Amino acid sequence: MDLKLDSVDHKVLVDVTKLAQKRGLKGKLGGWKEFLNSHDKKFGDSVSDPSKRSTETLAAFLKTFSNKDDLKFFDNIMRHHSNQNMVEKLKDNSHESPEQRLVEATLQHPLYPLDYSFSSIDEGWVIINVKKKGKVMRSTAMMALDCEMVLCEDGTEALVKVCVVDHNLEVKLNELVNPNKAVADYRTEITGVSSQDLEAVTCTLANIQKSMKRLLYNGAILVGHSLHNDLHAMKIDYVRVIDTSYIFQSPDWSIHRRPSLNTLCKSVLGYEVRQKGAPHNCLDDACAAMKLALAKIKNGVDKQFTLVEEPVPEGELAKLLIHKIQSAVNIKTLHKLVPGDFTIELKPNRNGKGDKYSALAIFKNPQEARDAYEKVQGNELQDSFGRPQKLVTFQLSTGTSSNLFVRKMATNEPHNTIPTQKRALEDEAAVNVSKKSKTDPKAEESDTLKGSKVKTEPKSEEDAPKDSTNTDTPSNEIEALNQRLKQNDLELESLREQLKQKDFEITMLHKMVASLKKKKNK
Repeated sequence: MDLKLDSVDHKVLVDVTKLAQKRGLKGKLGGWKEFLNSHDKKFGDSVSDPSKRSTETLAAFLKTFSNKDDLKFFDNIMRHHSNQNMVEKLKDNSHESPEQRLVEATLQHPLYPLDYSFSSIDEGWVIINVKKKGKVMRSTAMMALDCEMVLCEDGTEALVKVCVVDHNLEVKLNELVNPNKAVADYRTEITGVSSQDLEAVTCTLANIQKSMKRLLYNGAILVGHSLHNDLHAMKIDYVRVIDTSYIFQSPDWSIHRRPSLNTLCKSVLGYEVRQKGAPHNCLDDACAAMKLALAKIKNGVDKQFTLVEEPVPEGELAKLLIHKIQSAVNIKTLHKLVPGDFTIELKPNRNGKGDKYSALAIFKNPQEARDAYEKVQGNELQDSFGRPQKLVTFQLSTGTSSNLFVRKMATNEPHNTIPTQKRALEDEAAVNVSKKSKTDPKAEESDTLKGSKVKTEPKSEEDAPKDSTNTDTPSNEIEALNQRLKQNDLELESLREQLKQKDFEITMLHKMVASLKKKKNK
């Protein structure tokens, strides 16, 4: 396998070289710095920043690699960049077919760069390129996709079922998939899949990827609801997509809110895709996504639909989301910070990486959850959906400071409900906490995060965290003031991040308005 580097953009070569550095990859002349010392004896590695080096030097470095896995990794990254460039070109053009206009609507959505820029592209990913632009623009073929995922013991999610239908609702793919990992929770009540269902299954992720490449070979448009979750589970990068959670966005909703598939089916198609409490049916959901796209085309791409909001289920209101938790903070500590009698359900980390995790505190009823939230000691904030949350700052047994968020599952307004996202508990609020506070991974707070549900005993009063503001001595008062200052700093950082996000939204909305004006003039 040879890398074609002659026409690759300098920025792409810089990104590939930086990733090679990060992974510690070495070619025939060693790693990046070793290569510079032999390739450029005048300057050596004194200027090791890849962005400061010429295109020729970067290409020469990458050409020293011959390992098949390394070359495949580089090729994947370059294909990903090629797809992203195609996204930008698609955004700048207006096309006649309503199908392509829905692709553009998906690409123009403010959340697209956040959801579809897969930062975890690595081994095992398949990047499906869109090569012949003219042919792509003419193609109106559509395929609708839906997947089911299970929670594995390593904290990641694995694909267990895939369904694909065409615009006639003819089934093109309907397969169970062997996760080839130890499964912690099959989520049978959601996925409808049990361990017995997978006992004789030999279909693998690689088999599914080959099938998808075949279905999308001629530039077919891939349709789905929160489709980025499905693409991530299948480890496929593809740009010609229609996301039904984007294209029906109600004008009076926050740009961050996504209508659930059930909400869209009730509002647009006049039926519920599933009965309350019933598990997901992968095939039904794929068909529903296709029907929604076809309804949008039939009624006019620009037609607005009035969405019937779903109330948050009673069971969801009996929960509090605890998120942005440092990995060194264990379940016992969570019980000290959140009052009441509850069980903990850990949320999976999709990538199996990162130094933070999330959990749900599950109470007996909504009233207990509300009472517990009111007693949580922290700064009152809101997430980007308008849901109340508190920023809690505390000290670990090592003396280091840490923080987390405790959030309600719905807004305080009785009718302003938040639909749950597909296949998993809701994502963490889009508020970034300052990374100044660091924890000691060797401390006794460390905890192994395996499995999905952990039952713990209610805490006693003596286990409750000490309130550093209730002090008598001057030194303690100073410490309390310092803690308050740190808490204020974190709150300011959180507000800055929210302002950045709002600025981003405004910029994207301006672009959308400019694009619509351009289309209108044409």
